[in-house]
Amino acid sequence: MPAGGKGSRTNCSPSTPQKVPNRLINEKSPYLLQHAYNPVDWYPWGQEAFDKARKENKPIFLSVGYSTCHWCHMMEEESFQNEEIGRLLSEDFVSVKVDREERPDVDKVYMTFVQATSSGGGWPMNVWLTPNLQPFVGGTYFPLEDGLTRVGFRTVLLRIREQWKQNKNTLLENSQRVTAALLARSEISMGDRQLPPSGATMNSRCFQQLDEGYDEEYGGFAEAPKFPTPVILSFLFSYWLSHRLTQDGSRAQQMALHTLKMMANGGIRDHVGQGFHRYSTDRQWHIPHFEKMLYDQAQLAVAYSQAFQISGDEFYSDVARGILQYVARNLSHRSGGFCSAEDADSPPERGMQPKEGAFYVWTVKEVQQLLSEPVPGATEPLTSGQLLMKHYGLTEAGNISPSQDPKGELHGRNVLTVRYSLELTAARFGLDVEAVRTLLNTGLEKLFQARKHRPRPHLDSKMLASWNGLMVSGFAVTGAVLGLERLINYATNGAKFLKRHMFDVASGRLMRTCYAGSGGTVEHSNPPCWGFLEDYAFVVRGLLDLYEASQESSWLEWALRLQDAQDRLFWDSQGGGYFCSEAELGAGLPLRLKDDQDGAEPSANSVSAHNLLRLHGFTGHKDWMDKCVSLLTAFSERLRRVPVALPEMVRALSAHQQTLKQIVICGDPQAKDTKALLQCVHSIYIPNKVLILANGDPSSFLSRQLPFLSTLQRLEDRATAYVCENQACSMPITEPCELRKLLHQ
Repeated sequence: MPAGGKGSRTNCSPSTPQKVPNRLINEKSPYLLQHAYNPVDWYPWGQEAFDKARKENKPIFLSVGYSTCHWCHMMEEESFQNEEIGRLLSEDFVSVKVDREERPDVDKVYMTFVQATSSGGGWPMNVWLTPNLQPFVGGTYFPLEDGLTRVGFRTVLLRIREQWKQNKNTLLENSQRVTAALLARSEISMGDRQLPPSGATMNSRCFQQLDEGYDEEYGGFAEAPKFPTPVILSFLFSYWLSHRLTQDGSRAQQMALHTLKMMANGGIRDHVGQGFHRYSTDRQWHIPHFEKMLYDQAQLAVAYSQAFQISGDEFYSDVARGILQYVARNLSHRSGGFCSAEDADSPPERGMQPKEGAFYVWTVKEVQQLLSEPVPGATEPLTSGQLLMKHYGLTEAGNISPSQDPKGELHGRNVLTVRYSLELTAARFGLDVEAVRTLLNTGLEKLFQARKHRPRPHLDSKMLASWNGLMVSGFAVTGAVLGLERLINYATNGAKFLKRHMFDVASGRLMRTCYAGSGGTVEHSNPPCWGFLEDYAFVVRGLLDLYEASQESSWLEWALRLQDAQDRLFWDSQGGGYFCSEAELGAGLPLRLKDDQDGAEPSANSVSAHNLLRLHGFTGHKDWMDKCVSLLTAFSERLRRVPVALPEMVRALSAHQQTLKQIVICGDPQAKDTKALLQCVHSIYIPNKVLILANGDPSSFLSRQLPFLSTLQRLEDRATAYVCENQACSMPITEPCELRKLLHQ
């Protein structure tokens, strides 16, 4: 079952048929609150539920999802709002609801079980556990009733109830056996290995595996559904850089740029309001699953910025700018933080039942009415609406095939997707290319204004430290590459938000979540939900990117402190690498995992490997380099077996074995010549570098970390650059064009 996508059907309120709320009404999570009026005796994840299961000797029914997830809401409507199901769950089970975005540790442990024992994973994830939290049956979405290919939820509940009464010991034994097997299979450790595998070999193998799965026509690396996978594109760009003079290097660049272009032209991109939807249901990137996730916007902004650095084609920088415009407009909170997601569903009109994509799709009639003015100079009678419909592939019957619309919600409607180049559209109607560009942009703006009157999709206003860290990177990197101070300001405000609202000064720990309260306030759950490995890893990356973009050393100092906390809370001193959760936080869970897959988000261990390398480059602290080597060694077997599952870690392995460049700019941060050298560095794609501003003050934070900085002098009192590798620095450079030449070598 595809993973996720349909969100809040209607906001639960006491006026809905189930007037008595269950205990989820006391939670902050938008997802849990969506289930607060179910006739199910739901518990949040916690000791109260576990104690009840043990005391009454009942199995736990664990249901995991998130607030913008299509199949989660289908299951809620069909099953969890059903009185009979509510009775069954409340009498024979202890039912627990979990927001996967709040508790990724719980989600990962039981998803490992579901993927190992069924045909796949996804959300909602439904797992039955013993009172000791060991899984024995699991799956994803269940329809209410039995169908031709799927067993209904009612049947599953009755069978498990019966088995628990008749064969409980067998169930418990099987559960222990499966858990032991998962434990053995999921162990990631250095063992007796001393060093990680060869970066060159892993690089080459990862590239070959991607090359074999590449879609020549439409880009991407799968049939359907197709997800944006920025980690893969990032790997391909790095691979290109180290193999520029080879055929494989050119191929890697072409694969990444073509994929980014096809995605940006496809319906997975919102051409009217910008930003990207979560995935495409087809091979052509045409019909999306319409929810929009913060983590996609963050990573794709970076990918399109890198594509611009590499190609110089402003098509890519325009897409990156559009993504961040969408985030600033729709996902930004007054506090400086960023909200998690927007739903796939919304009511077509106020008061109506939400439908998939209703906010985003168009009929020909709507477009004709909005854009009825004639286009002067065309070779045939033409309105601006007809021009837009031709260019974006809209048809009277709708451009969504019934196979992609199983519920018939999108009949006669269209998703905008670029069908022709501007040149072809212009030639078709005998028009000038720039005139067509202007007409299309004006038309899209009119659609945007009209769309403002439609009911908006539900916003998941939960703010996660990890995704906010990714978004700080998105704004910082794009702002630096494009030289746009206002984007760097968004990154700075995001970092200030994290420090103010998601950092506990007393313990030095990050919090995982906070929530948008009324009037622009920020609320926390009580007790707070503490951060997981990904929160630390992604925030540290964001702070390092922000330091390089803003040259404010306070962000670097905080990154160092957070890395120390991460090492203290998650490092496996025996086996190497980081656990996903604190030992205390996951108490009772049958597994303590190390994340070993770069998917829609990079794995926190992959990001940590890069962070450790960069922190070593900023400070010279040997401990961080040692940790990086141990981490890469611990993942050796996984890297050798399926490098394509960890492209971000393969990139870190290569960076470690090729050594990092320290690019030092000596100068006054406000001076023009300093800014020119910094902008020169930002305009070039150099993934394996740290960028340091040395302002000549020997007592500054960075000079205390790296004493050699005080030996680097300005030449003739001008801003001066040095490129240092392996404790050796280049001759001083004062001209941006000379620096560019050296960095391109």
